[in-house]
Amino acid sequence: MIARSRQLALLLTAALAAGAACQARDHTPPAQGRPAPSATADRGFTLVASGDVLPHTSVIEQAAFDAGGAGHDFRPMLAGIRSVVAPADLALCHMETVYGADGDYSGYPLFRSPPEVAAGLAATGYDGCSTASNHTLDDGEEGIRRTLDALDRAGLRHAGSARSAREAAAPTLLDAGGARVAHLAYTFDTNGIPLPPDRPWAVNLIDERRIVTDARAARRAGADVVVVSLHWGTEWQDAPDDLQLSLARSLTVSKTGDRPDVDLILGTHAHVPQAYEKVNGTWVVYGMGDQIAGEMTNHDGVHDPRGNQSTVGRFTFSPPSRPGGRWEVTRAEFVPQLYDVDAGRVVDLNAALAQGAELHAVRDRIRDVVLSRGAAKDGLVMAGGTRKEGDG
Repeated sequence: MIARSRQLALLLTAALAAGAACQARDHTPPAQGRPAPSATADRGFTLVASGDVLPHTSVIEQAAFDAGGAGHDFRPMLAGIRSVVAPADLALCHMETVYGADGDYSGYPLFRSPPEVAAGLAATGYDGCSTASNHTLDDGEEGIRRTLDALDRAGLRHAGSARSAREAAAPTLLDAGGARVAHLAYTFDTNGIPLPPDRPWAVNLIDERRIVTDARAARRAGADVVVVSLHWGTEWQDAPDDLQLSLARSLTVSKTGDRPDVDLILGTHAHVPQAYEKVNGTWVVYGMGDQIAGEMTNHDGVHDPRGNQSTVGRFTFSPPSRPGGRWEVTRAEFVPQLYDVDAGRVVDLNAALAQGAELHAVRDRIRDVVLSRGAAKDGLVMAGGTRKEGDG
């Protein structure tokens, strides 16, 4: 990354971190037995979601530097996107890796990340994370336990992996505005590491029937909105693959009565931003890209800057006009972002451009990929940017 963008990333981080100090968020999980909000509540909500948090060794070293020799601090790394995340009623991240123990941290190929990642995500304004990925079993069942324990301590909810059969069977429910939102998460694989025979529930694997069954169970548990996170797709491929397209069609066509079983699909894994698309009336984000990752090398062994580009999706839900009706997405937006590997900072690209950074080509490439399946005609817009013809 050019020196100018490095300086700008640091400048934006400092300014946004200072301005965000007064925007405290309550991450306390809802009390057990709390009644679900009425589906006729007149208060809508805004949901934001972002891509893979994948701390390579260089990322871990940056967090150690930012902590000044006392552990690891991921808050400065994420501060540049806090102004997008914190104002949302509900913010979801994707924690791709598991956490290590007592300084035993590592990057690729078997990730063991510092548990301070969780505190950094919470400070940025996130409320919960999907935890089902191909790296969820990198450190066995202990890695899962350490990760979920750390997320709990940070006040972050989680979906996709579990410490017990009971935890695995219970949907993750979060309150947002006047709605109760279920967050479900699944992964295509665990890199060939088999599920423990005595713990087949440790990680949720993608299975169409199971996802539909779980979504319907979440409705019965009181969910007004069901959000499904899927770790899927082909790495380094801008376009969604056939399996993504097929599963998206199947999940979005599934209904109970006249109400869809799934209200939003959030994709991760491909390392690059992929398209957003409205499928059978439901928004699908095929891939958000890596929000945090070290310098990435593609399958050809070549450094690929796309691996540090991503989006934040922002969806505004409005309540139904009748009891039991569907909460509709009335505004769909995306925010292009970049992980500056030199500065070790997540950068909101439109904010950086407004400050004079020479990053138009990066921002425009992300925009073109996101809109490549016609999402503009269904109302998807790039938040914070100057609208161009075709942006909707």
